[in-house]
Amino acid sequence: MYSLQFTAESTTNGIVERDFTVGDIPGVLWSPASGTDRAPLVLIGHDGAKHKKHPAMTGRAHRLVNHCGFHVAVIDAPGHGDRPRTAHDEQERAALSEAWATGEPVSPIVVRYNEHLAELSLPEWRATLDALQELPEIGTGGPVGYFGVRMGTATGVPLVAAEPRITAAAFGLYWSEAVAEKAKEITVPIEFAMQWDDEHIPREAGLALFDAFASTEKTLHANAGKQGEMPRFEADSAVRFFARHLGGAVTSPA
Repeated sequence: MYSLQFTAESTTNGIVERDFTVGDIPGVLWSPASGTDRAPLVLIGHDGAKHKKHPAMTGRAHRLVNHCGFHVAVIDAPGHGDRPRTAHDEQERAALSEAWATGEPVSPIVVRYNEHLAELSLPEWRATLDALQELPEIGTGGPVGYFGVRMGTATGVPLVAAEPRITAAAFGLYWSEAVAEKAKEITVPIEFAMQWDDEHIPREAGLALFDAFASTEKTLHANAGKQGEMPRFEADSAVRFFARHLGGAVTSPA
């Protein structure tokens, strides 16, 4: 078991940001500056070609800390952020660039690469969760959530399916047959967001993934527009979703 090592710390606007490593896995943990009691933990999986401190990840984390008092952790996926790229990473990125340039479909490449990353990420997330729960302000008995869209869904669905400590999850903007098969193993409350006019994921495919979740409590949010046009209020909705299911309370309008 790898131990967690903090490598940097700063406090801004009531939020403590701590960089950490678990073995060779780099991550960041955001926590309330004033909190001394244990609080729920939300894990966020970042999108493809992004990293643990991308503004989208930081924004989601700040919402959850400010409005719910939660701890929030993100790790860099293999080949992303501060992690080195392998020859396989470079090959897949080159294939994506070529597809974009020639107008060929990118979805088959994205799905193939994300399935590879999901296989690598699963043990890394579980090791990170083990290490985070050793912290007294998180502990081993508290609720844990998972939040991720696009690649964050591709890597997160297998994690939630395999990890009984995760008790609620918010996903979206993704589809693959492999992910749908794993979704059938998930029974915790789910919130799923999709774009009705997604140019990469057929509407029927997004609906099929939502349908695949075995959860008795699951909510579908379908918004008009293309994939990159998902409304910002979906992040606010996820905050309220986690507040309901992890025992927090939204302290101000999210």
